[in-house]
Amino acid sequence: MAKTARDVMTKGAECAQEDQTVAEVAKRLAQLDVGAMPVCGNDGRLKGMVTDRDIVVKVLAQDKDPASVKAGELGQGDGETVTIGADDSIDEALRTMKEHAVRRLPVIDGKELVGIVTQADLAKEIDEEQVGELVEAISAAP
Repeated sequence: MAKTARDVMTKGAECAQEDQTVAEVAKRLAQLDVGAMPVCGNDGRLKGMVTDRDIVVKVLAQDKDPASVKAGELGQGDGETVTIGADDSIDEALRTMKEHAVRRLPVIDGKELVGIVTQADLAKEIDEEQVGELVEAISAAP
């Protein structure tokens, strides 16, 4: 039987709350030693993702105050957040990452965030050629 997103994901993804400050989120990223976190609304639903790069480019480099900018302002993105279903195949996760040029996919079971599939998670499960194609697709994106 083919492996699913649930089989390979990093479990227990922690959400930044949309009303948390970017300074608070940055501290949590450092504590967890991760480069990105999902952003969830007060309703518990996924609103987007915030990355360490977002903080640098959209806050610090624009001389905004990280103690006043909210995570929800960064986590909105250019549209709907790209996700994968918990029971979707790793082939579907691979296709979705390539198509949207993302390194991380929040994993949703119903409406609940249950984990994240990363580029590294997939690299452990697929052959070298597929890894190369994934890295190339993500790296070539604008």
